Amino acid sequence: MTRPDDPAIPAVPDRPATAPERPAGIAPRATARRSPATARRVPAGPVTALPPHHRDPRERAVDPSGVDPDTAARAAWTLLALLPGAACLATAGALRITEGVLGDGARALVTVVGALLACLALRACLAHGPLRAPGGTGRAGLYACWLLSYAVYGEGLLDQVMTGGPDGWWGGDPAPLLGLAVAVAPAAGCAHIFTLRAHRERAGSRTPEEFGAGVRPLLLAAALFLGALLPLLHLADRALGGGGTGFAAVALGLLFFLARLLAAHGLPEPGAVALAAACAVEAAAPALALSARLPGLEPVAQPVNALVSVGGTGAAGALACGTAALGLLLYAPPAPSRALARTHPRT
Repeated sequence: MTRPDDPAIPAVPDRPATAPERPAGIAPRATARRSPATARRVPAGPVTALPPHHRDPRERAVDPSGVDPDTAARAAWTLLALLPGAACLATAGALRITEGVLGDGARALVTVVGALLACLALRACLAHGPLRAPGGTGRAGLYACWLLSYAVYGEGLLDQVMTGGPDGWWGGDPAPLLGLAVAVAPAAGCAHIFTLRAHRERAGSRTPEEFGAGVRPLLLAAALFLGALLPLLHLADRALGGGGTGFAAVALGLLFFLARLLAAHGLPEPGAVALAAACAVEAAAPALALSARLPGLEPVAQPVNALVSVGGTGAAGALACGTAALGLLLYAPPAPSRALARTHPRT
């Protein structure tokens, strides 16, 4: 009989009766892997592959000091959104106070300084917050400058051209510029509401098509912006003694808002095209009126004459900006779906 300590027999260590306890905090290892077929049968979850401008701000970490960085960021861009209107209001107040005190040269200097401050404030506002476009403004900034200039001086220019001028300098109406500058703050707020609602719709969407269908009602943000823009333009017109709020300024404000909203969500091209089209129509009105003075070209001014006879000299800007804004309203509902489809293609 072989003894247990015989070297011919290898020693077998004693096995414990029960498996040792796993240290706390270590998860048990999976005993089996899912096959690719099983993994493909798992239902698709909510759409998560979104560009950075569609991500929920609440997904960011909270500062260890207890201050919510999203709250701080919202306060920062809200303050920046108020600066363009504040700069224009301060300039208008300075011009009102110094009326009859300063000469024309000094008042022109005050106007230039105020306009420069308003432009710097607007640039800072558009670089942060819900109105920030990932790719910047590009050509849209040049188109916006033309449209703002026409909103102030366009009606006076067209009136002189239609009456045989221009004869010398023509006056401008700064009321639309003041109203639009103050409306930057509600535009940022409406864009923020649009983004938050889009996040909620995205959480329950499984395909880009479902996401696009869900955000279509969110274009009601445009109606909220119009609700704020109309009284602001009216108050600016009353404060500066204008002749009444025209549809051209309202259409221009809506055009700016829609173009910037699309650019902030990664689609700057449609807004740039709409702004360029509005510029072309506004430039065509005085150009056709001047061309009619050449022999044989009198009929080219008939559309402009008919338009001015019906809606006044502001009808050209109203038609240009209103048509462009309507085009963006028709384009905007399916646009988020197209942007999402580029970042979350079908497999």
